[in-house]
Amino acid sequence: MNEFGIAKMIERIISVCILVLVTDSAGATEFEVHVFEDIAYKSGPELSDYEKQRCALDLHVPKGKTAFPTLVWFHGGGIRNGDKANDVTLGVAHTLAKQGVAVAAVNYRLSPEVQFPAYIEDCAASVKWIRDRIARHGGDSKRVFIGGHSAGGYLTMILIDPRYFDETGLNYTDIAGLIPVSGQMVTHSTVRAERKMSENRVIVDQAAPLFHVRESLPRTLLIAADDDLPMRLEENVLMEAALRARKNEVSLFVAEDRDHGTIVRRIPNADDPVAEAIINFIIE
Repeated sequence: MNEFGIAKMIERIISVCILVLVTDSAGATEFEVHVFEDIAYKSGPELSDYEKQRCALDLHVPKGKTAFPTLVWFHGGGIRNGDKANDVTLGVAHTLAKQGVAVAAVNYRLSPEVQFPAYIEDCAASVKWIRDRIARHGGDSKRVFIGGHSAGGYLTMILIDPRYFDETGLNYTDIAGLIPVSGQMVTHSTVRAERKMSENRVIVDQAAPLFHVRESLPRTLLIAADDDLPMRLEENVLMEAALRARKNEVSLFVAEDRDHGTIVRRIPNADDPVAEAIINFIIE
């Protein structure tokens, strides 16, 4: 072998060693998180001032990683309050991004300023924006997941109503998976309040995720707490059964020693089982 051939062989060996070291390091260390704030996911002269204010997202990206998966995350707050930059959402976003999963933390319009289905339409638009543009930030557009806590879990699952994606041009084959955390699966209590109905009355109609269960939906990881809000765990048990009956890929993770708040507030903790379940589902 001549000098050039030996040099090329050494170069290849060094390259392989570097690759192994980087791979091992990525598994043992955390990524630095780069945040792109207040990105408008809706545009046009027809937008109201309130839409311009609320229809924005913060993109938390693992710096130095490419072809990463992305979780579009809807905050909780009963569809009446909440923000993409509150402590709970930041905890979720930074925890996942440090592990190599980008998080798009989304704001959407709130009730009573708007009513059903305006906030759902906003969420669909944000997913469309990420699906179309995440590759520009280094992400894999085929690995876009949707998730959220409480009201955000409801908003995640009501998007299985095909009309919302149809309006944006999305298809369910564009979504890699759904991860609702402690989400309502019946018609949301705020939607019931908008209709001047008792928030405690159980309704399953076109505003309920359960109403829209059918075959060929994205694989789904339902998460609920063992000490969740009244009926919340049971609603998720029912959703799991409904999805499974239509031959969808679904699992239910019940977080032990958690309530409706601690199920997300503890995600940043070391070895948190909810964070582990989410990451394992995404990188599966």
